[in-house]
Amino acid sequence: DAYKGDGYYGRSDGFHTVQINLTGFIGRIEIQGTLAVDPADDDWFTIQLGTGAQSVDTTGLLKEQNITFVEYIESTTNTKSYNFTGNYVWVRAKVSDWTDGTVNNIKLNH
Repeated sequence: DAYKGDGYYGRSDGFHTVQINLTGFIGRIEIQGTLAVDPADDDWFTIQLGTGAQSVDTTGLLKEQNITFVEYIESTTNTKSYNFTGNYVWVRAKVSDWTDGTVNNIKLNH
């Protein structure tokens, strides 16, 4: 299902947080967004998620690490949160390669 993002409400900061709660999960999850008010299947794109982890590059600049999907190849039980920014009108989760376990919930806050 698609959920209303920050852009739907006309908010300008575009800050979103998604929390993924899994039990024994094996598979892949990506968060997708669209700028379309009434999106078709080809209007969706994968959103880059911030992991909250940081690294320092060779110039000494502090950089946040980003990922485009969460993938577990071994049974995993955890709850993790990811931040992303964008004035997306709609946001959804796409689960693929799901071979075992449960997606308890995926919560969105903006």
